[in-house]
Amino acid sequence: MKKIIVTGCNGQLGHAINLELQGNPEIEFVNTDVAELDITNIDKVMELAKAVRPYAIINCAAHTAVDACETDVDNAYRINAIGPRNLSIAARETGAKLIHISTDYVFDGKGTRPYLEFDKTDPQGVYGASKLAGENMVRDFADRYFILRTAWLYGDGKNFVKTMLRLSQTNDKVRVVHDQVGSPTSTKELAGAIACLLFTENYGLFHATCEGDCSWADFTREIFRLAGRGTQVEGITTEEFGAKAPRPAYSILENYMLKLTTDYMFADWHDAIEEYLKNELSK
Repeated sequence: MKKIIVTGCNGQLGHAINLELQGNPEIEFVNTDVAELDITNIDKVMELAKAVRPYAIINCAAHTAVDACETDVDNAYRINAIGPRNLSIAARETGAKLIHISTDYVFDGKGTRPYLEFDKTDPQGVYGASKLAGENMVRDFADRYFILRTAWLYGDGKNFVKTMLRLSQTNDKVRVVHDQVGSPTSTKELAGAIACLLFTENYGLFHATCEGDCSWADFTREIFRLAGRGTQVEGITTEEFGAKAPRPAYSILENYMLKLTTDYMFADWHDAIEEYLKNELSK
């Protein structure tokens, strides 16, 4: 029996990983969230890892409130950097594999072509900088690891798609940023990539997003079209939106390493959101 510790199990990706692998009789999940395991506490992390002796640790825990990170700097680094360091040490000491989730925010967002895994990182805010620090901690302290950078994630939980659907119930028009482009990515697709890598020795850094790209405004229009909502979408600039933290204007990642080293292919974002909404709207 392969025991797998999942941190951040109550989040969108934690749910998706459990669903993706629940039919595997050789896996036993040890699901944890902050109430069960404080990943910023090395003693607690080591205690659990030594008790479980996991086959793998999948780290879905993160401080993802981008604007809050700008003022909650210490906590951002504790969760996004110290936490991965602690999990990496525990994985190394117990012989476990580590799967760590990172983000498009490690880049400057000023690109003109999809970012490859080999491109220079240059985060523009605290969130991105703390996540890049987490990547470096994994590289420094883990022996066997997979780092997956993803973007624009949605799944079972609080997310952009559900926010737009909720707003469409009470608004004839919504204002959505049109000058940021990326690849909306479902947690189901990302969980599939994790499952593809988990039982291999194909270690390293991978970009992991759905195929294709769009702006937030165009993504919203497709959500409303598929959901049969008549709400209009007015495109606005990032400056007009006025978020506290900088957002990357260009967030398109190329899944280069996955395509080179595996047979896994992410779905096109149009197909992924259609599948997601069919399930979501039928609840």
